[in-house]
Amino acid sequence: MKNIRYLLIGMIFGIVLVKSEVISWFRIQEMFRLESFHMYGVIGSAVITAMIGVLLLKRSGARSWTGEEIVIPKKPFTKGNIIGGLLFGLGWAITGACPGPLFAQVGSGFTVVLITLASAIAGTWAYGALKDRLPH
Repeated sequence: MKNIRYLLIGMIFGIVLVKSEVISWFRIQEMFRLESFHMYGVIGSAVITAMIGVLLLKRSGARSWTGEEIVIPKKPFTKGNIIGGLLFGLGWAITGACPGPLFAQVGSGFTVVLITLASAIAGTWAYGALKDRLPH
């Protein structure tokens, strides 16, 4: 029962994804074909919102809901970031979905996306199993 807030936040996030049309395969293809600004605007506003949110978290000394200090560790940039980004973008372009909208797509009735969801889960599992042998 204590995790109900996460369910509610997830539901609100899913509604926002559906209403903003970012789960639309056609919108994603428009973006990769450079035919529309819609997705770039959504992604850009999300990045700016996240930057402001992180800045406010750092400056305010905010704590988590459980009272723990929020620590955002610095992460080194490596060639693995480039390889992973290319693989992520390729999968996004081919399937028309990235991890966030997958669940919203399934919830909207696009059951063919279950294949993409299963593939994302398998890819995450494979990364976990092979992480020590991959370039980082």
